Amino acid sequence: MNTFLVFSQTGIFDLFLLVNLVFAGSWYLWAVKRARQTGSWSRWKIFAFLVGLTLLAFTYLGPIAAWSHTFFWAHMTQHLVVMMAVAPLLVLGAPATLWFQASSPDTRRRWVIPILRSRAVRLLTNPYLTWLFFAAVLLGVHFTGFYNLALENHDIDYFIEQPLYFAAAFLFYFPLIGNNLQPRRPSHSFRIASLALMMIPEAITGAIIYFAPVMLYPFFDTDRPFGPAALDDQHFSGALMWALVMVVDSGWMMLAAAEWFSSEERIGRRIDREIADELAAERMVP
Repeated sequence: MNTFLVFSQTGIFDLFLLVNLVFAGSWYLWAVKRARQTGSWSRWKIFAFLVGLTLLAFTYLGPIAAWSHTFFWAHMTQHLVVMMAVAPLLVLGAPATLWFQASSPDTRRRWVIPILRSRAVRLLTNPYLTWLFFAAVLLGVHFTGFYNLALENHDIDYFIEQPLYFAAAFLFYFPLIGNNLQPRRPSHSFRIASLALMMIPEAITGAIIYFAPVMLYPFFDTDRPFGPAALDDQHFSGALMWALVMVVDSGWMMLAAAEWFSSEERIGRRIDREIADELAAERMVP
């Protein structure tokens, strides 16, 4: 019965999401085809972007969505997948760079470059502000009445809470990993430190939910068809978040570190070539 209620209330909006996911995937593949006409595009970027879209579809259109308003762990899983997997995978797909490469020279001059260099984009991708925004969304949503309000009101959940989590996570990861075009990217050490520091609000959120002796969200304090009691469900959800953030964030930190090492190797090879060219030039001088 609960499953029927969820789908009967959200079916039309699920169709809306599905159409947008198909459009995003189609645009990306079309842009890749255009970019490859004049250059190359990594298969790993394609893989990352399409996996991100697939995870988003599974999270909001699959079985987890059917139980997200019955079990806290299912609702928590939705947010964790979007924040810690979908958003960074889409960032690794480098959509901004792909937009640039797939555009004609005229489109680049008129639209792409002005938008990417605009004050609004610089502000939205400022790594200090994106960190604060992500942390504020994480703590503010969970520890105010907004979370329970979103559970009780489908429109608030679908049109505000879910996009808010995605936007906050996407903007947070955008300057830290991958290869998206930005006028000023933070240093590699800053990127790793930012990813590490984000574990603090994430771990705090999970720990408070896990150790809370009472129900924090009355919406879930109801009879359920099966599964754990409401308070046990809440504790499990907190533990799930607490544990996963440590593992997954460590993985993104390792990726940022690998990008750093790769950058240093490229710099080292360039310097070696410059030294070799100078020595060759000196030998040629009589």
